[in-house]
Amino acid sequence: MSDDITTITVELHGGPLDGQTVRVTITDDDPWTAIPNAGCTYPGGRSLYAPDTTGHWVWQDDQPAGAP
Repeated sequence: MSDDITTITVELHGGPLDGQTVRVTITDDDPWTAIPNAGCTYPGGRSLYAPDTTGHWVWQDDQPAGAP
């Protein structure tokens, strides 16, 4: 069986998780990641990161817990 999911490790820039690294799937048409984060704007929420035009994964916004 082959592994169809391709992941890479990226460094996060800006926002509450600046400097941390995470693994992300790079086969998605709309790449972004929502990371549970106790330090985000919403208690129990997630911080959203996405690649910019240079390939750096930058903070976009915070999202409340339970948001799609």
